[in-house]
Amino acid sequence: MTQSTHHTRPSVPADARGHRNGVITRVQGVERGSSPEHQGRHVGLLSCPLRTSALSLSMASNSSTPFFALSQSFSVSDIIVIGAYFLLNLAVGIWSSCRVSRNTLSGYFLAGRDMAWWPIGASLFASSEGSGLFIGLAGTGAAGGIAVSGFEWNATYVLLALAWVFVPVYVSSGIVTMPEYLGRRFGGERIRMYLSALSLMLSVFTKISTDLYSGALFVQVCLGWNLYLSTVLMLLVTALYTIAGGLAAVIYTDTLQTFVMIIGAVILTITAFNKIGGYTNLEQAYLAAVPSKIIPNTTCHLPRPDAMHLFRDATHGDLPWPGMTLGLTILATWYWCTDQVIVQRSLSAKNLSHAKGASIFASYLKMLPMVFIVLPGMISRALYPDSVGCVDPEECMRVCGAEVGCSNIAFPKLVIELMPSGLRGLMIAVMMAALMSSLTSIFNSSSTLFTMDIWKKHRRRASEKELLLVGRIVTVILVVISVIWIPILQSANSGQLYVYIQSVTSYLAPPVSSIFVLAVFWKRTNEAGAFWGLMVGLVVGVTRMVLEFAYPPPRCGVEDFAPSVLRSVHYLHFAIILCGLTMAVVMVISLLTPPPPPEQIQNLTWWSLNNPSEQDLPLQKVSTVRVGGDSVRRGRCVRTPRFCSPHPSRAPTGATVPMIPSTTEDPFWARFCCVNAIILMCVNIFFYAYYA
Repeated sequence: MTQSTHHTRPSVPADARGHRNGVITRVQGVERGSSPEHQGRHVGLLSCPLRTSALSLSMASNSSTPFFALSQSFSVSDIIVIGAYFLLNLAVGIWSSCRVSRNTLSGYFLAGRDMAWWPIGASLFASSEGSGLFIGLAGTGAAGGIAVSGFEWNATYVLLALAWVFVPVYVSSGIVTMPEYLGRRFGGERIRMYLSALSLMLSVFTKISTDLYSGALFVQVCLGWNLYLSTVLMLLVTALYTIAGGLAAVIYTDTLQTFVMIIGAVILTITAFNKIGGYTNLEQAYLAAVPSKIIPNTTCHLPRPDAMHLFRDATHGDLPWPGMTLGLTILATWYWCTDQVIVQRSLSAKNLSHAKGASIFASYLKMLPMVFIVLPGMISRALYPDSVGCVDPEECMRVCGAEVGCSNIAFPKLVIELMPSGLRGLMIAVMMAALMSSLTSIFNSSSTLFTMDIWKKHRRRASEKELLLVGRIVTVILVVISVIWIPILQSANSGQLYVYIQSVTSYLAPPVSSIFVLAVFWKRTNEAGAFWGLMVGLVVGVTRMVLEFAYPPPRCGVEDFAPSVLRSVHYLHFAIILCGLTMAVVMVISLLTPPPPPEQIQNLTWWSLNNPSEQDLPLQKVSTVRVGGDSVRRGRCVRTPRFCSPHPSRAPTGATVPMIPSTTEDPFWARFCCVNAIILMCVNIFFYAYYA
């Protein structure tokens, strides 16, 4: 490992050159500043050190060597495409900022609650499809086949639950952030503060760090730019319109980026399928993709025989089917129904029908990554088994700088090998779009969390101008932390980015999912039960996570010394156990302690939405924030066809809680959304059955 950090250019042994289809050709190393010495169509990846004194310290103990692509001289058309993309992005951000009043909390944080279904749906999709998912999904597809598509398709049912169940409850309770909902539902501050802190931690250490690393990795592989330079430049542009424009800028630029991402991925997919001879040849070519250098007496170099099956063996599968159905639904409930990044999008809808339409649109979009990310990842392994499918540690270090494998380079490898000039620039723009889309969402939502749930606790009389300023400062602080975190993440790179994201989520998210589900559906849930359920879940989840990092999965041919319980309980199965344990603790303690008072139930659970109440209900429930010393009061509730519709009374001057949109719907559009949801589920079930 140490030799790869020296300033030498590793040679590629002749025996590593073997490739049955003659698709890939490696060339000797070229110093970064020099021009490529080859005119051939195909280029190789190789280790090449960052020659920066500031980085030499962080790289000294780094197990993964930075690597660059010897791409063809980057053409003028590529530069023009990237430049035009960035200008268009900034123009859309500035235009959308001007459309919505940014100097009110409702305008900055909730886009004035006046968004239509299509930009919200596109934003829901784009927020979830960060560059981590582009690289992670394609990499896991290259390593194990199509089963990882289940992570995308499972979102359909949870997105429908978000729009039909959770959003009406959130709208009725008049909340801006998720911890604020639990603060009103349970009273007290400890649950709300715990959730705010946990959300901010998860944002920085799983979402921001992984998206930054994978996005910068892609640019580094394709362009040979310095990892820090590419990251900092993208962060600056991202932060510029996030800080300036608030949520409206984020949602409209998300919509633009979604179309850019889909167009670029479609072109790459068509090119890749043409290269391999069509879909009918994919399975045969994938199963034959064995690297020329293997480790004797092992089978890890062989592609999985069940690569084209969505459901895998319940005990020995890499993604077992019980975990992919029930366990994954628990993780998806946390992400789609209780996560600030996602719910904030839906709460900015004009009305419930638009929120439902957004969920349906996003669900259809979530079916696309199977075709445009996972299958191209498999094609990448079939075309370049020696690099994408490498198993020999020395060979993998040469190819991508990671001993455990190089499946993460599957998507960038396709781009630099197959895309013509101009279109290659488009794909770089797509990856920048994915990175910036994900980051804008997280930056905006994290600043909302800090401002509303932490700052207002200590500055109860803070003016609206002060809260807006704090939100923007928090965004800048998050940017700084993210840049500092890059070398730490680099040194921790295991070559399994997608597995890292999902496993960390499965250790920390299930207790939160179970608390929200019980808060919405079980009136008897009280503060004591919810708090101790979260604490027990946290202890058990963190214990498993520490064990997982203490005993990482060994590379091919190395003995595994991990405790048997660690390997026998898959992380998706652990999510099921953890969720069940948390629910049991919540139920037992809730039943042993006094029930919650009526004001913690009215308009705050699914069952109490329909109860007309003739009493005035305070908008801020038990011991939550009062604005300027005055309580904000809700008007009377009246019976409507399906929901209790709040009529907002005149709020005192300076009230910072945005006006609550009505939960009533036009009967025609309500039925229209329901019919479309049924059609969507039928399409989803068909795809599941076809690939099961």
